[in-house]
Parts: sequence; C-alpha cells; structure tokens
Amino acid sequence: MPQLIAIIGPTACGKTLFAVNMARHFNGEILSADSRQVYRRMSIGTGKDIEDYAEVPYHLIDIADPGEKYNVYRFQTDFAEAYNDIVSRQRTPILCGGSGLYIEAVLKNYNLLSVPPNPTLRNQLDNKSLAELAEILSRYQKLHNTTDLDNRRRTIRAIEIADYLEKHPAESGPLTNMQ
Repeated sequence: MPQLIAIIGPTACGKTLFAVNMARHFNGEILSADSRQVYRRMSIGTGKDIEDYAEVPYHLIDIADPGEKYNVYRFQTDFAEAYNDIVSRQRTPILCGGSGLYIEAVLKNYNLLSVPPNPTLRNQLDNKSLAELAEILSRYQKLHNTTDLDNRRRTIRAIEIADYLEKHPAESGPLTNMQ
C-alpha cells in the first residue's frame, strides 16, 4: 500500500485541524473514518467541522442518507475507491477519525466480503441450541472474526459467513484492490 497517514485519537482532541495542516504540508486529501459523518443532513453532534477543511479536499463525508444502511464493509469499499482516486492523482491520503472499527478495517486490512444470506443453511440451523451452534462454528478452519456466541442470530450469521468463505476461498475484500 502506498503511504497513508493516519490521524486518530479521542473525540474533540483536534484531529481535523491537524489533518488539514498535514494535508496542506504533504499535498494531501482527507479520508474521514467517522461512522456518523457519512450521513447527510446530520451535522449537529457529528463534528464534521466542514469549514475547517477550507481548500483541502475531503472524502467520505455526507455520502449516505439518514436511515440508509451503512456498515464497515461499505466503508471499506468507499474508502478503497477514494484512496485509489487520491493516489492516482499523486496526492497523499490522510485517514482521519473516528470510529475504531472503521480505522481498524483499513489499517489491519480486514478481509470483509459481501456474503449473501443462505436461507437453506439458516433453516438447517434454526432448531439448534446456542451450544450446538457454537460447536458447528468451531468446526470451521477460518473464521472471519471472533463472534459474540451469546446471540443466536449473530452465531448463525457467523456460520453462514464461514460456510460461504469455505466454498469461495479465492474471494477477497475491497481493500485488496487498492493501488
């Protein structure tokens, strides 16, 4: 991955202004990693601070409508697209934020996929106890993440994802297509 500057820290510690100054110094553009700043018309309480950016280009702010489903997979996809655009113009990408999971998904290169629901598998698992589901999940060699095993719906979804990955091993997530 070409260089990426990541500016992270607690809320209201000055990340945005620091990122803007870094962007000015390194011919950069800012990629927001905030899970709330993606939503249009939700500026109160989200710390968008649009006026602080001035002439510095920014990305991943005001890109989804309130109520629209926006998740870490979609963030990775949008991030990769913006990142590639920035790098293709020989500018420095600066990640600024925000939401820990979004930042980790980029910096640790989470291999997230858009896994479709599997109604047949869900029906097969529906009558299983939570302990049985945990046992089934433990049989898979490669898990996409550690899962909350106290929740049936999440455990079934984890099995569904593990099953999909086992049957489609060559697939990779959006960050693998980055320049």
